[in-house]
Amino acid sequence: MRNISSDANNDSLFSSFQKWRNLILLALAELLAMTLWFSASAVIPQLSSQWNLTTGQKAWMTMSVQVGFVVGTLISAVLNLADRFSNRYLFAISASCGALFNGLIALFPVSAQSTIIFRFLTGAVLAGVYPPGMKLTATWCKKDRGMGIGLLVGALTLGSAMPHLLNALPFFGADGMPPWRSILTATSIMSILAAIITALFVKAGPHLSQTAPFNWRYAGQGLAYKPTRLANFGYLGHMWELYAMWAWTPIFLIDCYQNSQWSLTAARLAGFGVIAIGGISCVIAGVLADKMGRTTITILSLVISGACALLVGCFFEHPVLATAVCLIWGFAVVADSAQFSTAVTELADSRYVGTALTIQTSMGFLLTLFTIHLIPWLKDMIGWQQVFMVLAVGPALGILSMACLRRLPEAARLASGNK
Repeated sequence: MRNISSDANNDSLFSSFQKWRNLILLALAELLAMTLWFSASAVIPQLSSQWNLTTGQKAWMTMSVQVGFVVGTLISAVLNLADRFSNRYLFAISASCGALFNGLIALFPVSAQSTIIFRFLTGAVLAGVYPPGMKLTATWCKKDRGMGIGLLVGALTLGSAMPHLLNALPFFGADGMPPWRSILTATSIMSILAAIITALFVKAGPHLSQTAPFNWRYAGQGLAYKPTRLANFGYLGHMWELYAMWAWTPIFLIDCYQNSQWSLTAARLAGFGVIAIGGISCVIAGVLADKMGRTTITILSLVISGACALLVGCFFEHPVLATAVCLIWGFAVVADSAQFSTAVTELADSRYVGTALTIQTSMGFLLTLFTIHLIPWLKDMIGWQQVFMVLAVGPALGILSMACLRRLPEAARLASGNK
């Protein structure tokens, strides 16, 4: 009996080691690959200086990635790519292609127009990084799935913030404006490393089906089935706010610091911190959501982030207070992100979880196109003091959706019964 018990303990320890090894490697790969997302957005001041970008072109440096991602996710969802093929190889190939398209901008003479095209292509292939990464994570987690996907989204958040950190580091250039080509090259190298890690060292876990037959109808199940529809509506409210906040608060802080004649480097570091702090909150929110409930944590996050959207512009003349509110906002604005996706993995048909996640992200990123473009346009009309208030609409609608989901009997499937 002692030998049987010892063998069982050894198997359990090995299984736990395998799980955490794969989750950590996957999170690292996600972090490295997603540095591509804001690689051009972070250097908008440099690109504006070189190409005299219009307000619309500045917005398209980020929006082109979003458009590409939406197109990529729609194609992936209709073809059920994340459920029919090996997710780790899909991730690795997509990260490699993203590195190529992003690197072409840095290595060859380009214009603003061609850069926007390459950014579109980068976004399209990142559709093979984020949703498959979430499904791979879900294969390793069951009762702690909120924590697992929270870890992945936290890594994505840190990766999204990384270009802003590179843009503030002195060894990327002299004082003032670091060379933008160096930053894009660095992020491409990071994405190649992500592809190598995923292809060689990451494996799928024992939970959820590994492959499923092609069925295009499952692309629409996320809206046809009421529980996943409400989870997706909550996600849409969250996404109304998230990427517009990530894209424009670093620029807001630069203008805020310069208005008070503060250090530009400090403003860039603050911009990095505002996005990066969300990496911590994703993990914390994931752990809490597994114990306290998905809807509880998402509603709390939406309340805090919506309040920050209403208040932050009031502190434009006070950089310290503006930075503090932005840090709170950055912490709350993405804390709930993984929980909407986790809810979909718990509510959707287990054979087509990859497709369900892909269509969810596709709808969310399609919505971000509007708010990313809306913010600079409104800023020119009403100024930084009031422009972010419009983002509070999203959290309000998200709270309503998650409150409705909480009342459904199917909500008992969330977080092992923790609504």
